[in-house]
Amino acid sequence: REAVVSTQSTGEPVLLLGKKRFEGVDIRIRVRGGGATARVYAIRQAISKSLVAYYQKFVDETSKKEVKDILLNYDKAMLVADPRRCEPKKFGGPGARAKYQKSYR
Repeated sequence: REAVVSTQSTGEPVLLLGKKRFEGVDIRIRVRGGGATARVYAIRQAISKSLVAYYQKFVDETSKKEVKDILLNYDKAMLVADPRRCEPKKFGGPGARAKYQKSYR
């Protein structure tokens, strides 16, 4: 069940832009680390970013802008990475922000 959802998500850039825009483009993606959902989003973002880069380098600027606008209007996460990361643990508590309970007596 999870594989079906992830396959649909990874193919979203192709569905949005159409197969015609992917002609002549060979994409190989290798993903390491993270969970299943994070990998799906990483693949989806890699496909989108690589196509925009391809259009910028080998095709004209107007079609690149067109591709970028289609992807951004659908979902900003396709081209822009989420910068949130896990905050490191500090001393004086069990986690990053929580502190040990203080006792006065």
